[in-house]
Amino acid sequence: METMKCLDVTPNDLPWKIVYDAHRCTMCGSCVATCPFGSLEVKVERRRMIFSEGDFPEPKSRFSAVPVIKQVNNLKHYCRGCGSCEKVCPNDAIKADRNPDTRHPLLVRMHGGDSIKRGGRKNIATQERTLDKLVVGRISQMTDPSLDANRHTFDVLAPFGRVLDPTKLKVEVGDDGKLKTSGPAPPVNWIYPIMIGDMSIGALSTRMWEAMAMATAYLNEECGLPVRMCSGEGGMPEKLMRSKYLKYMIIQIASGHFGWNRIIKAMPHMIEDPAGVLIKIGQGAKPGDGGMLQAAKVAEHIQAIRGVPKADLLSPPNHQGLYSIEESVQKMFLSFNAAFKFRVPVAIKVSASATSVSVYNNLVRDPYNIVGGFFLDGIDGGTGAAQEVSLDHTGHPIVSKLRDCYQASVKQGRQGQIPLWAAGGLGKTGDLAADAFKMICLGANGIFTGKMIMQMAGCVGNDQGRCNACNTGQCPVGIATQIPQLVHRLDVDKAAQNIVNSFLAMDHELRKLMAPIGNSSLPVGRSDALVTTDKNVADRLGIQYAC
Repeated sequence: METMKCLDVTPNDLPWKIVYDAHRCTMCGSCVATCPFGSLEVKVERRRMIFSEGDFPEPKSRFSAVPVIKQVNNLKHYCRGCGSCEKVCPNDAIKADRNPDTRHPLLVRMHGGDSIKRGGRKNIATQERTLDKLVVGRISQMTDPSLDANRHTFDVLAPFGRVLDPTKLKVEVGDDGKLKTSGPAPPVNWIYPIMIGDMSIGALSTRMWEAMAMATAYLNEECGLPVRMCSGEGGMPEKLMRSKYLKYMIIQIASGHFGWNRIIKAMPHMIEDPAGVLIKIGQGAKPGDGGMLQAAKVAEHIQAIRGVPKADLLSPPNHQGLYSIEESVQKMFLSFNAAFKFRVPVAIKVSASATSVSVYNNLVRDPYNIVGGFFLDGIDGGTGAAQEVSLDHTGHPIVSKLRDCYQASVKQGRQGQIPLWAAGGLGKTGDLAADAFKMICLGANGIFTGKMIMQMAGCVGNDQGRCNACNTGQCPVGIATQIPQLVHRLDVDKAAQNIVNSFLAMDHELRKLMAPIGNSSLPVGRSDALVTTDKNVADRLGIQYAC
C-alpha cells in the first residue's frame, strides 16, 4: 500500500474545487490560458478500458494515455473561484465549485508563517444589514401631497465645503437694495450625492482608472450630473492634472504621501482647480492597519507617478503628519487651503470608530471655517489589499456612527455646517440608491463608494470569498492588475458605459424615493421618513418603530 502523505495539500483543502468533465473537453487550452492564478495545468492520465472482440466474453485490457485538465494543488496557485475558466470554455466542461470543507485559512498560516493577505470586503458572514431593516415608511398623501417623480423638478445636490452659519455670512445690502459680499467665504462645491470613492491608480489598472475618469467626465459634460471622483493615494496622471477635467477630480493625500511631488510640480500648470482635497487619516476597512500595494503591482508607470522603487508600498496606519485634532486643522489651514489660495474645499476622511464623534465635534468647532467635509468610512468598505485579520475583525458599522455624528452636530446647532459623507458596505445588495437615500435620511449629505464602481465595471469578487485577489495583481478581469495581458481584458468604453448607465439609473431611483415623502431636495436628517420592525435598531438610531 502506498504511503499516505496526509500533510500534502489536496483540492479538498482549498476554498474552491475544479469540476472537470473530460468527455466534454476538446483540449482547446482556453481555460489554462485564461486562468491568471496558474490554478490549472495539463496532465496525462493513464486510462484502462475493458473490451471483448469475439462472440463470447473474452475480456481484454487496453491502456491509453489521455490528456486532461487538472487543478494545481498548492497554496501559491490555488483557485480563487473567479469563474474565468467557465466563461471561456466552449463546451461547459469545467467550472469552480465552492468547497465548504476548506482548510485554507489554517494551511496558509501553517505553511507560510504569515497572515493571509487579500483584497475585497470582509468575508465573515454577518446578520442582516441594518440598512435592510429600514424602509421608507412616511408617505405624503392628502394632507401633505407627494411629488411626481417624472415631472417635478428635484435638487439632487450635496455640499462639499464649509457651509457657514447664516449669522456669519459676510453679506450686506447695498445702496441699490441688492445683496453684496463684504468679505471672503469658504469655498463650497455643490455636487452629486453619490461620489466615486478613493481608489488609487496603483491599486487599479490604467484602463480601469481611465474608464472611471471617462465616465465622470461624460456624466458631467453630457448628462448634467455633477459626479465627482477621488484620486486615492498615489498621485494622478500628469496629463489629467493639466486638463480641464481636473475640476471633476478630488485629490487625495494620505499617510504615505505617495505621488504628491508630482502633484505639487503640476500646480503651476493647472488650468482648473480640483474639485477638492481629501486628507485620508483612516479608512473603514482595516482601520489602524495601513493599506499596502504589493511590489507585484508597482509597475514602471506607478514608480514614476509615486516616485518610488519597485517594492511593497505601505501606507502607515496613522497619518504621520497629524498628531492631534487641533493640529490637523492647523495643518489643513497652513498647507492645503493655502496651496490653492483658499479656492478649493479641503475635507478629512477617518474610519468609523468609537472616537469618531470626538473628532467630528472638534472639527465642527473649527474657528477658521476651513474644514470642508467629514468623510466617515465603515467596516464593510471594499479595499484593494489588507491583512485578512484586519479586514474581518476591526472597524465599526457605519450606520450608527453616522447617526451619532449627525445628532452630535444637532445638539450644537451646527448640523450641515461640515458636510457628512459616509461609506462602508453601501450597495452590497445592488441597491446603492436605496442605501444612499436611507443614509441621507439618517444625516449624511452624501455617500461615496468604491467596490460598487468596480463591480459596475466587471469585478467578479464578492463578500463570500469569491476571487478577492486584488492584492496579487492577477485580477482576471483587468481591473486590479498591472500585468499588460490582463489589463487589456478590460474594455474601457464598455466599463465607462456601465458606470454611466448605473449612475443614470441611481439618479432616477433617488427621485423615486424623494417624491413620495414630498421632498424636492435631499432629505438630510429626515429620520421621520424611516421606520423599522427591529426595536433595537429603532432605539439606537432614534427612528420610528413599527410592528
